[in-house]
Amino acid sequence: MKVMVGGTFDPLHDGHKRLLTRSFALAGPDGQVVIGLTTDAFASRKTHPIHPFAERKADLEKFIAESITTKAAGNKYATHWEVESLSDRFGSALDADFDAIVVSEETLPVAVEINRMRRERKLRKVDIHQITCVLAEDGRWISSTRIWRGEIDVHGHLIPPAKSG
Repeated sequence: MKVMVGGTFDPLHDGHKRLLTRSFALAGPDGQVVIGLTTDAFASRKTHPIHPFAERKADLEKFIAESITTKAAGNKYATHWEVESLSDRFGSALDADFDAIVVSEETLPVAVEINRMRRERKLRKVDIHQITCVLAEDGRWISSTRIWRGEIDVHGHLIPPAKSG
C-alpha cells in the first residue's frame, strides 16, 4: 500500500512519531510511505521559529532509521520511503497515485479537501486514516507551538516556569 503523510515536523515530537509510525504500519513491509516535509518558505507562516528544511529532514531520517525500521519483531521493515518537499497544503497528493493518507485530528480537514479536489480531477478518492493526537501531561495536545513556547517538552512533560529572582 502507498501511504502519504505530511507536516513540518519541528520539533519532532511524540505526536509526529505516532503519525509516522501509523503510516509505516499501514503501508506494511512491502508498501511505500511518502513524507511531505514543508519547505522553509511554506513553514515560515508558522507563529514560531522553524529549523531549516535540511535539519528537519535529517531528524525525520534519524527517527525512521532508529525507530520505525527496527520494529516488527526485531526485523527491519522493507517499507520503501521517501521525503518530498511540500510547498503547499496538498503537495503531490492531488495528482499522485496512492492509497491512503494519514492525518491527525488537527489536519483531518486537509485530507477531506484533498479527496474533494481529487474527485474534481476525476481521480479516485484515497482512504483517510486519522490518528488521535498525543496528549501532554496536562491533557492538552502535544504541539510544536507549545514546545516552542516552553510549556512542554517533545514527550508532553510539563516544563515548570522559570523562577524569577
